[in-house]
Amino acid sequence: MDVIVEAATRVLAKLGWAKFTTNEVARVAGVSVGSLYQYFPSKLALAEAIRQRHLVMVLSVLPDPDSRDSAMSLARRVAKLVEGVIAIHSTNPKLHRVLLDEVPLAARSSFETFEAEYLRRYQALIEDCSKQADSSGGDIAALVLAAAVEGVVHTAARHGKLDSPELKVELNGLVCAYLRERLRR
Repeated sequence: MDVIVEAATRVLAKLGWAKFTTNEVARVAGVSVGSLYQYFPSKLALAEAIRQRHLVMVLSVLPDPDSRDSAMSLARRVAKLVEGVIAIHSTNPKLHRVLLDEVPLAARSSFETFEAEYLRRYQALIEDCSKQADSSGGDIAALVLAAAVEGVVHTAARHGKLDSPELKVELNGLVCAYLRERLRR
């Protein structure tokens, strides 16, 4: 199954959504179309498998609330988060542009699980940087911070700017300023 998703990733990035076919994915993967359909009933299912793989990688670079490093400074925590999120999106920027702009959204049963964990990780970062662990509005703050980081990175991906050193500096500044402002409240 991994070989099929890897092949689908390469084909989708190279050809875009309109020319993305299960036949081409099967050919690149070196499997029969019938074998492909055993795992993925449509090209949209393949795209969702690619998207799910991406979401897992995104979670892997966000701070894990269950293994916090309290000795790490705010600036280092933010830099690590920003570097990780940009790195994930830089691995195949053309693929990310296709996923963002071309692939239709499908009903995603596991998206709610991802979204909850995604926001939990941002909320943990906010709590780590707050004076009290139960800071009010932490859930909304997590939503705002996550949307800001995601929006900046996705926009940079669309414009081919992920490799810009200034992007890291600006995004670090944005996140640090937001978290410092929350500390002052």
